[in-house]
Amino acid sequence: MYFDTVVAGGSVAGLLCAREIAAGGFSVLVIEEDYEIGTPEHCGGLVSIAGLEELGIIPFRKTFDHQIESAEVCAPNNNCFTINSKKQKVVEISRRELDKQIAFQAQKNGAQIKVRTSFQEITDSGIRTNEENVDCKIFVDARGVSSLIHKDRTGILSSAQYEIYADWIKKGKVEVIFDQEKYPGFFAWVIPSGEGKGKVGVAGRGIKVAETLENFLNEKGEYSTIRKIFAPIWIKGPISKFVEGKTIIIGDAAGQAKPTTAGGIFTSGMGGVYAGQAIVKFLKTNNESELEEYQKRWTERFGKEFEKQVFARKILERLDNQTINKLFESITPEIIRDISEKDDFDFHTGSIVKLLGMKGSIKTAQALIGGELKKLLS
Repeated sequence: MYFDTVVAGGSVAGLLCAREIAAGGFSVLVIEEDYEIGTPEHCGGLVSIAGLEELGIIPFRKTFDHQIESAEVCAPNNNCFTINSKKQKVVEISRRELDKQIAFQAQKNGAQIKVRTSFQEITDSGIRTNEENVDCKIFVDARGVSSLIHKDRTGILSSAQYEIYADWIKKGKVEVIFDQEKYPGFFAWVIPSGEGKGKVGVAGRGIKVAETLENFLNEKGEYSTIRKIFAPIWIKGPISKFVEGKTIIIGDAAGQAKPTTAGGIFTSGMGGVYAGQAIVKFLKTNNESELEEYQKRWTERFGKEFEKQVFARKILERLDNQTINKLFESITPEIIRDISEKDDFDFHTGSIVKLLGMKGSIKTAQALIGGELKKLLS
């Protein structure tokens, strides 16, 4: 069996890459080790409408759940503030349905997709799956965080996310809770799927995520669990090389999820798009320099933002609960209004800088955190 390209991983990045290759007139096979495209649904499902449009996706009715109207952010002492997110046009989508929608786009362009088929190894002429050998010119690794586990475990955090029914989940309202003792280096979250239902999760360094999440849920109130997902997340930013010979690495496997939140529908998806377009040019010309254009394009688009997010993450990991509580006290209504009016969901370092007090209370922030903040402003 021969394909111009084989993509291992049938999630957003892999499927968008396959869509672009097939649109360019070349044969492409997507192999997915799970029994269904879109399963298991690790992602929180937040993405901007502008991001979806750039990815070439107009959500089907069953893909689109609803628009997020506000985000409540809480300190360890339960001091909270609320950001109005209507202008950012962030939506909560069903990742299972989104992946299937992109799979349909890829198939309509000519891609073939096989589930319950796993990548085993690279061979002299292509790859070996659990079923057979497949010859190909290009192999695309879109297998997610599992591809990174052997490269650098320090960039990986454990996470748990439950889908639940609970009357305390409000449609359109996201919640983010910081507590360095309970969720060191990360946070807890509530993402509504509608009124009274949603996804609730925790992540952190060195914690028992199931126990931690159940403690969080018990503090919130009564709930019923309908699904449990346990998955590692990557928070260290992009890997150094996206292209290794004829192997192209995309999406979470390339570290293209945001270091601050581990969300990556748009940033990983664009990795898939850029990689697919670069592969088409290579297959037309046999010029390997065309493959390198993929990393150049992604880095030009997201590199600086990701560098700043990595710095923001380092600052977060240094803060204790007392410092976080003090920072929250310094956040003014003007800062909250500024974020609500102007900031971009996909490029959100500006929001982080403001929340750290750089607008209006720079002395407080510098006294609490130190000179590292300057790097965020450059």
